[in-house]
Parts: sequence; C-alpha cells; structure tokens
Amino acid sequence: MTNPALVARLGRVLILVINPGGSSTKVAVFRETRPVFSENIEHPAAHLAKYKMVLDQYRMRKEAILDALKRNKVDPGSIEAIVTRGGPLMSVPGGVYRITVRVVADIRQGRVQTVHPSLLGPLVAHELAEEIGIAAYFVDPESTDELWEMARVTGLKGITRVALSHALSCRTVATAAAARLGKPYSRCNFVTAHLGSGFTIAAHVQGRQVDATNANDEGPFSPQRAGSIPLSGIIHLCFSGRYSERDVLDLVQRRGGVYSYFGTDDIRKLEELKAKRNAQAALLYDALVYQIAKWIGAYTVVCRGRLDGIVLTGGLVKSKRFLSELKKWIGPLSKHLFVFSDEEEMPAMAARLLAALRGRDRVKLYEKEVAFRR
Repeated sequence: MTNPALVARLGRVLILVINPGGSSTKVAVFRETRPVFSENIEHPAAHLAKYKMVLDQYRMRKEAILDALKRNKVDPGSIEAIVTRGGPLMSVPGGVYRITVRVVADIRQGRVQTVHPSLLGPLVAHELAEEIGIAAYFVDPESTDELWEMARVTGLKGITRVALSHALSCRTVATAAAARLGKPYSRCNFVTAHLGSGFTIAAHVQGRQVDATNANDEGPFSPQRAGSIPLSGIIHLCFSGRYSERDVLDLVQRRGGVYSYFGTDDIRKLEELKAKRNAQAALLYDALVYQIAKWIGAYTVVCRGRLDGIVLTGGLVKSKRFLSELKKWIGPLSKHLFVFSDEEEMPAMAARLLAALRGRDRVKLYEKEVAFRR
C-alpha cells in the first residue's frame, strides 16, 4: 500500500500531523522526524457550544488547520503524507492504518463505539489528502483492542468489557520509557497512566496493551468522568425518573468527576482551593490521587511480578504537588517511575508513519481488520 515514489524521496518528505482533542486541535509538520512547526490551537468552550454535534465542528477544525499551515508558511501542496488520531472506531489491533472511504463512511454513519472529537481527525485528514492528491493515515485509535480474553469477562453474562482507551498516548510513552531503559518495547512490561480530561490506566506486556480501563466506564474518577461508581447507586439514578438515558451518559462521561463537585474540570483550581484550606477540595483532591494510585497498583498485578516501569503522561503530571502525593501512595513502585509530558504524540505519529512507509512496519487496512475481528 505504500507509494514507491514517496518512499524513494523519504529524505525530504513533509508529514502533516493532526491531533483533535476536546477543546483544542494540535497541528504539526515534520520533515521526516524533524519538526518544522507545532501549534496547539485552543477552541474556547463558548465557541464549541455553537455546534450541536461534535461532527458539526468538522469545517471549523479543517479551517483552523489550514490557517496554521498558512501562518507557518507551509504550502498544503508540499505535504506528502498526513497522519492523525483514529478515534473510537470499531475494534481493531493497534498499528498504522490507511484512511479509506470505509473509515469515513463509518464515522459519518455512526458506526463507531462512541462520539469523540478525535473522530474529526480521519475526516479532515481524508479530505485534505484527497485535495492534495496524497494518502492519509491514522495510528493506534482509541478503539485499539489487544486485550487478553480473560480481561473482557465481567461479573454479568451478556456484558463484556470493551477496549476504549488513550491507546496512542499510552503506547507512545511506553515505547519512550523502553528506549530510556535501552530495551525494545516488545520486551518490556509497563503500567501506563494517561491523566488528561479522561484517564486510562493500562498494562503493556511484551509489546501489547493487554488490559486497560475504559475511560467512559471504569477506573479512577477524572476531571470530567465518574469512573467506577457503585452499581446500585447508578441503577437508582437511572430509574429515578429525573434523567433520560442520554442524560445519564452525559452525567457520568462529561459532567462527572471533579466537574460534578465543583463545576470545573480544571485540576489547577482544585489545587488552589486545597492550598487555601478548603476542606471539600482537599478531600476530593486526596481521593483523586488515592484512586489513581489504587488503579495503578491493581494493574501492576497484570505484569506478574516483572514490572519494568510505571509510566505517567497527560496534563495532570505537570503538577509537582500531584507527583509528590502520588509517590507517597505507590511507595517502592516509584523507583520505576517515568514521567512524560503530553507532547510526545505528535512526533510519535510522524515517526510511526515514516517507519511504515519505509517498510519497517505494516500499513493495515481498517476494513480487513474489522472483518477479521467479527
């Protein structure tokens, strides 16, 4: 599926990297793996509120990307490949995928596991690639599914755990941690924690994400999500007559967690309140750190005593207070701690695509992998 002419001139290839998030769009251009520019375009909440549905933001996001190219004097016609996040598509193994008409159709027609702004990435990348006359790709979508079969089992027949995680982020930092150890990722065992607006705690065993919390359903509560909550409580809520199904999902996935207590999903404000001796804020902050530590501890079991490291990433790890308090909980495990900012995904996507185009990795077809899974 690679283009021989493109491979022949890879020494000067320009790669456009797109990473849409809940309130921002990260845009970068790399010449091979060297950055030409990188921007994080913020989308204010008031501006996003104008769009009834997430996919309605498509045109706005595309124009923001084109504006970034113009500001940085990059001619779209000089771009030779585009790579992006994949989003919560149907379940597939991790890897580099060509964005095809089937991918676009599945997103447009709602054949996805949930709606998230990352789904805008393949839509914008595909249209830009068509206009330029090049190919577009996505890497390690949120629907990456490499779970052990026993990890899918729940305590109720008919309900199965679904693989939805910050897979790209987790694999990126796990690979970076392996490099620091001087070992291949495929020979390491890590527990990773992506700690952004949503959280993912995952176990990576010998190059495979064999178990991970589904940020919408389980794990520690986060700035916006409720995490694992008592079943009887949520059942009573559902049958209280006060909420529709959509209301409940919105409550636990977008207005849960820290937001449900303080009306903000900004952990920095919670830290400020704790510093001012606000008792409720202090309790909530302590509970947040405690739950993250508890789930990290649980996932170390998956590594069967052969743990190479605990790897942290996301906005929360920028807080020295958080890291200090987390280390107190995880104790001896902190000697295996690796901390990365949330800036690794962009160069990682460019590097993963370049490796695939050079034949060091296989470019996969989404439709074939989905068909195989079924």
